[in-house]
Amino acid sequence: MTYFSSDVEPIRRQRIMPEGSWDWHIPTPFSQGWRVGQTVYVGGQLSADEHGNVVGAGDIEVQTRNVFEAVTRVLEEGGATWRDVVKLNTYYCCNETGDAVQEFWEKMTRVRLEYLPTPGPVGTAIRVAGLMYEGFLIEVDAIAVVGSGETSVGA
Repeated sequence: MTYFSSDVEPIRRQRIMPEGSWDWHIPTPFSQGWRVGQTVYVGGQLSADEHGNVVGAGDIEVQTRNVFEAVTRVLEEGGATWRDVVKLNTYYCCNETGDAVQEFWEKMTRVRLEYLPTPGPVGTAIRVAGLMYEGFLIEVDAIAVVGSGETSVGA
């Protein structure tokens, strides 16, 4: 069985770096996202301005909205929408205890639900002790398959 042939077109790769997106404080080769074939990979998005400074310090709702807007920009530049997202990872930093944890989670989730279609992607949410720099409360990465937003849904 032959897996490689000169007749096979190579998979196209497109680096995604939306204008105005946050950047590292030091030069790095990292990308905001990549489109490889029909798949768009969105790197970890933070609530940061284009210089990497925290936007919405201490406010999970503001930070969540900024992060989801950043994910939206990467998706759009890669030719995808939220309907095409098949995997969503959310990392959040909440040092509260008791009922305050539930309140934090609900605030974050209400904003996330503004962006997620029904049915939504598979998702993972991980509570972490901290993110890249002090003040960041949420980071999100995603995987989308362009054109997959119109699927049949099982019962």
